[in-house]
Amino acid sequence: MKTPSRFIEKDDFMSNILIVEDEKNMQDIICEYMHRGGHTCFTADDGVDALMLLKTNPMDLMILDIMMPHLDGFSVCKMAREMSSLPIMILTAKSDEEDKLKGYEYGADDYMTKPFSPKILLAKANALLRRTSAAPTDTVSAGKITIMPAAHKVFLDGTEITLTHKEYELLYFFLSNPEQIFSREQLLNRIWGYDFEGNTRTVDTHIKTLRQKLGSEGKSIVTLIRSGYKFEVAK
Repeated sequence: MKTPSRFIEKDDFMSNILIVEDEKNMQDIICEYMHRGGHTCFTADDGVDALMLLKTNPMDLMILDIMMPHLDGFSVCKMAREMSSLPIMILTAKSDEEDKLKGYEYGADDYMTKPFSPKILLAKANALLRRTSAAPTDTVSAGKITIMPAAHKVFLDGTEITLTHKEYELLYFFLSNPEQIFSREQLLNRIWGYDFEGNTRTVDTHIKTLRQKLGSEGKSIVTLIRSGYKFEVAK
């Protein structure tokens, strides 16, 4: 576990980024480009150290490898998601579709494979950070669901629930556009972005877990065969 280092070339907005990577050279490359974006980097060589850092330091984003000693990245992702709603980006050499789907199922917001472009990695990190920080201030409600965008919090019948970053974005998007039908491709482009490395099964996986967390209110997210999804307001 290391203390953060800084080399600021650009300072649009500063964020604390946790880089979980056991290869030192790769760790240095990621840190260098995050520093160029004006961010503070914390580094962990394995999953155990990463979870310790998350418990003791406020983080705005985690960049996470999968194949690590002591605790693999999938386990770290799942446990981190139980602790925090911070955006999680998986960066790994594991490129199989099933690995990607597993990453999203465990709460990752983005999945990028090695070898990779450090510039694209920084752009993706900045995009996640912007979407996280640029929350409007009004409260949005439907049925027993209440969203406080300024605080990035969701309440179900008055009790706060924990959602992943992508689950939150999906729910907020649905509540902001009730009764409108969106295809899986439209949801991918709107929530994950046009450069997303994945397929429409990712949408189904996230909506499945979102429905589970919403309990009986989850039925408001309606599946339309061959069309997509919509948020149906109770009459």
